[in-house]
Amino acid sequence: MAFQKRAGFSVRVDHMMDEVVCVLSGGASFDFKDLFLMVFAGMKLKKTASGGEEMLRLRCHEKLQRLVTRGLVQKTGKTYCALKGIEQASTGFALTGISTSAGR
Repeated sequence: MAFQKRAGFSVRVDHMMDEVVCVLSGGASFDFKDLFLMVFAGMKLKKTASGGEEMLRLRCHEKLQRLVTRGLVQKTGKTYCALKGIEQASTGFALTGISTSAGR
């Protein structure tokens, strides 16, 4: 039995990044502690929080720093504020882009 070779790659849903984008796209500025508490509460509500609070805190900080590096979030001192185009970082945006390019 031969295996079929799949072309391309699959996009996994990044619940942490989606929740960070959701919280930041509200327009307010947050310090990391308040931002993480809102993200953690949202993930617990959706039952996507797993791995312990400290591990999630580290992952949240890593995702936030990636957004700062990409220029989608502005860090001023210890506060973070979303910039125009923050929705580009969500998994839904990535999935939409893949589905439209696959239809060509």
